[in-house]
Amino acid sequence: MTNFCKKVITAVAALLCLVIPMQLQAKGQDTIKQGVFAETLPIGGMTVEEARAAVESYVSGLENLEIILLTANNNQVVVTAGELGVGWGNPEIVEEAVKLGSQGNIVQRYKAVKDLEHENKVYRIELNFDIEAINQILTDRCAKYDQKAVDMSLSRQNGSFSVVEGQTGYLLDVESSIDIVYEYLTGQWDRENCSIPLDIAVAAPRGTAEDLAKVKDVLASFSTSYSTSSANRRGNVENGCHLINGTTLYPGDEFSTYSKLIPFSEKNGYYMAGAYLNGKVVDSLGGGICQVSTTLYNAVLMAELDVTERYNHSMIVTYVDPSADAAISESAGKDFKFVNNTGSPLYIEGRTTTDRKIEFTIYGVETRAASHSVEYVSEVLEVKNPTTDTIYADGGQPIGYIATEAAHIGYKARLWKVVKEDGQEVSRTQVNTSSYKMSPRSATVGTATGDPNAYNEIMAAIGTSDIEHVKAVIGILTAVPATPTVGEDE
Repeated sequence: MTNFCKKVITAVAALLCLVIPMQLQAKGQDTIKQGVFAETLPIGGMTVEEARAAVESYVSGLENLEIILLTANNNQVVVTAGELGVGWGNPEIVEEAVKLGSQGNIVQRYKAVKDLEHENKVYRIELNFDIEAINQILTDRCAKYDQKAVDMSLSRQNGSFSVVEGQTGYLLDVESSIDIVYEYLTGQWDRENCSIPLDIAVAAPRGTAEDLAKVKDVLASFSTSYSTSSANRRGNVENGCHLINGTTLYPGDEFSTYSKLIPFSEKNGYYMAGAYLNGKVVDSLGGGICQVSTTLYNAVLMAELDVTERYNHSMIVTYVDPSADAAISESAGKDFKFVNNTGSPLYIEGRTTTDRKIEFTIYGVETRAASHSVEYVSEVLEVKNPTTDTIYADGGQPIGYIATEAAHIGYKARLWKVVKEDGQEVSRTQVNTSSYKMSPRSATVGTATGDPNAYNEIMAAIGTSDIEHVKAVIGILTAVPATPTVGEDE
């Protein structure tokens, strides 16, 4: 046998002496080779279960670490990694680790073992976090520090304007902040207490003192009377006027009357008063508030602002001409909206007077020529007069009870905008068309009685659909019999 053959046999024998024990160990104990780490955690010599438990314990130990979320206006929200749902993101590394030096052919396994003698094998422990938990914390605990931008505005007292300073806004972008938190904690976090700046949008207040100082011209003014209203209705009109008074509107802004006046609640200053509903007058919180929107509508028309949404009432109102009204209704989804189509800010002043008038004045920068004027003309196209009464029997009320409601004439009308230059008409444009329901005079009549004859009498009267006849029958049925007098003996 040559020397070369002897050397080959000796090398193979040495290799087998190393590999065979490794195979026996892998088949018997299935442990991870020495020199293997999960980050700084030594897992060499451990079984899969032992290594898994060790890493899970390490990850659990991170749960109490504090993470400071830097939110709007320099506020801080302190949370723990556990609250954010920290968890182990790559448990498969344990299976990979136990296979190291135990898979492949003899040469590959031998090389893997020898490599570990010179350099440790370190697996990164990847973390994951609960996206829903992050979202919940950002929404509930961080977004509360948002600060809405407040534009510079105007205030008017004793006939003079003053500028009110605005406020910078800070708004948390929840969606992008979720990504920021997740990506930092899963990619850059050093597993220590830390701070994470969230995505905060900064909004500067609109307006300048110079622009607002130019607002001094009266663009339009309009008033209506509510002197015949009940005390509750008067309260609603005055409250609605107060809620709108002092509004500053920037160029391009859309004003929603409904949004400015809600909620219709006692807490917001409203009372129960009559309002139109399904062709009848019913008591509701805020009844009469449409006189506020109607008065403002006419001022807006006179200022020639851009009306973007307007509805007429279901039945005619008496404080403006047909088609000159603007209804708002929570149940019917009606709103009155308009846009500041001028190049300057506007100021809306609302006031009520001692003689029960509501007035809106719109201030701005007048750019219309002095020779220019507008007026609005109502044209009635159709009139529908009610011909019969409507009577409702109410078995819950006694005979003698009657509640009447006046008739409402039905109309179809349209409104024209007439533009004049130097007093001469130059254009006439239709602004809107409006249809108002006709509603007959109605009465609700009590029919409860223990007297069958009286019941038949009142029901027969109701059947005539004549309210005056019903009243006459009620008078007879409820009349008190005269006490007979004692005469002298003849």
